[in-house]
Amino acid sequence: MSQSVDRALRILPLLAEGPADLGRVADRLGVHKSTALRLLRTLHEHGLVHRQPDGRYRLGARLFALAQEAMENLDVREIAHPYLVRLNEECGHTVHLAVHEDDEVLYIDKVESRYPVRMYSRIGKPVAITVAAVAKLLLADLPEDGRRALAERLDYPRYTSRSTPDAAAFLDELARVREQGWATDFGGHEESINCVGAPVRGVDGRVVAAMSLSAPNVVVTADELLDLLPLVRRTADAIGREYAGTTPADTPTTEEAP
Repeated sequence: MSQSVDRALRILPLLAEGPADLGRVADRLGVHKSTALRLLRTLHEHGLVHRQPDGRYRLGARLFALAQEAMENLDVREIAHPYLVRLNEECGHTVHLAVHEDDEVLYIDKVESRYPVRMYSRIGKPVAITVAAVAKLLLADLPEDGRRALAERLDYPRYTSRSTPDAAAFLDELARVREQGWATDFGGHEESINCVGAPVRGVDGRVVAAMSLSAPNVVVTADELLDLLPLVRRTADAIGREYAGTTPADTPTTEEAP
């Protein structure tokens, strides 16, 4: 049974390359055509593959519907929260998770720092979109025309002397963030608060959320916080792997082992 399941699953990535006839499927699996046909018929019955009029097989609509449903039901906050807590426990600083919705970037999770100083940010509140590290990460992932259109309709409040002054500067910053794969906010929103952030990517490589580590400069300097960037990026990558379902499977327990 497990061999049949393995063979059936190997058909799907083959068909993702494009339609294939029975002979090609059998050759790729290293089985007789009758075995390949039995597997294809089973997948066809479940809507996972479709037989074209020319006799070749392609991926079925049911597979795409399942994938879409699974993505819609994924809760990146639920997946990310244990990682955010672990990062907070390791370094002690405030950790945020944010998403982009309808031209706003919203905090959807926050783990407070261990020290008495508390940040103004709140779960469910929009971030300062032109300066926040998480906003830069999320908006940098937009197509170029989308970035430009958004930049041109934003206001650019001067929260501090380090705030982003205008659309041109914002687009330059987004291009830099897009290229380097991480972002900072060193006093752009609050003079005394520094922040470093990294993107959380889904199965297609697109940014589905952004996380950041923030601390007042009376606790750590900007350079000291920047030293923690590799840890932030590893955490974001780990969240992304679990969200995308590419985390290696756990070792089976005694009961689960064959």
